[in-house]
Amino acid sequence: MTSLLQTFTNVRREELSRTLVAGLFFFFVLSALMVVRPAREALGMQRGIEAIRWLFFGTLLVTLLVNPIFGWLVSRFKRQVFISTTYVFFAIGLVGFYVLLVFSPTHVGQISGQVFYVWFSVFNLFATMLFWALMTDSFTKDQSERLFGAISLGGTLGAMFGPWLASQLAKPYGTATLLLVAAGFLVLATLCAWWMSTLCRSVPFSDKDGESEASTKQEVEQPIGGNAWAGFGAVLRSPFLLGISAYVLILAVVATLLYFTRLQMVAALALDTDTRTETFARIDFYTQVATFVLQGFLTSHLIKRFGIAFTMALLPLTVAFGFIGLAVVGSLAALIAAEASFKAVQRGVMRPARETLFTHAAREDRYKAKAFIDTFVYRGGDALGAQTEGLLKGLGMGLAGLAWFAIPLAALWMVLGIWLGTTPKNRSR
Repeated sequence: MTSLLQTFTNVRREELSRTLVAGLFFFFVLSALMVVRPAREALGMQRGIEAIRWLFFGTLLVTLLVNPIFGWLVSRFKRQVFISTTYVFFAIGLVGFYVLLVFSPTHVGQISGQVFYVWFSVFNLFATMLFWALMTDSFTKDQSERLFGAISLGGTLGAMFGPWLASQLAKPYGTATLLLVAAGFLVLATLCAWWMSTLCRSVPFSDKDGESEASTKQEVEQPIGGNAWAGFGAVLRSPFLLGISAYVLILAVVATLLYFTRLQMVAALALDTDTRTETFARIDFYTQVATFVLQGFLTSHLIKRFGIAFTMALLPLTVAFGFIGLAVVGSLAALIAAEASFKAVQRGVMRPARETLFTHAAREDRYKAKAFIDTFVYRGGDALGAQTEGLLKGLGMGLAGLAWFAIPLAALWMVLGIWLGTTPKNRSR
């Protein structure tokens, strides 16, 4: 088994336990997210697609308000405390929304659905951000380049299992039941976070760049310190972090353009809420299958052989071809193919490569600056993309118009990815 893993994922024998626990941790995180995400889409569409555009601005505002609270937790408490607190808080929130959706009057239930859309959009980003922050804090740069692709496999399995489970449970038990299932997965993810931290304390690791094992272990046992807004200040001071922010902003804009195109095509089918949940779940499942194939056979080798610059540029290239195909064919099947390709490369190749960039950053930046970029900057791109798509639609520009806008943006995005991948280590601060 170890030899098989080493062949496809570059995992060394002494790294096997931490890699497997990290993969299991990511499995539970993405199972929680993906079992609920189809419910979010279905509940959000109860008042129409135009309402979702404004929900994006609500999400951006809530993300801005939550960031200093998270920064305060990171500054004052040990790593395991603020990670556990965040996941348990979201699990309790899921149970609370289940009660509102099931036992409240119909009109209150619709309002709860809109609030849940915003809440989940914030929870979604913080859950994955925390996972990857812990990974960059637990593995060295060399290890991240070899292992993050393998660790992502666990998340992809969860992202496949979550939509499948949602498609099986949505109709017989109702959409709201999925929230309780997700809460259970978050509790399991919290236990894995504790397990991962225990392994990091007991298993020695080394870095080719000469990182001190003793100081690293001593450092992770202490609160990070600093102030609640340190992440925002770090991004403004660092060209490297600003570059990552710009890359994430364009990523979010492109993802939102695809997202609204999918919503409109599914809305045209005139389905009820539970059937929409099942439809979105099946689309997510097919997407994750493609992601799994990429991560299982290519990601680790792509990063090691061709470097971070190539893997960061691969997603913009995929987006350009995807929008060309979508403009030519213009069907739901073409959209599913384009979105599956986009998400497969995003999660299977680009995300592990992008997280490797944070191994160059200071430990405080791995949590605070990363939280600001992966939540507020990303949701800012969401809001910008939503309004851009609405503007293009208002001008009567269909899929061809989206392609004319997205392809030049992808070219700029590709240049930025190459720059980030080739930026020397000493630019990270």
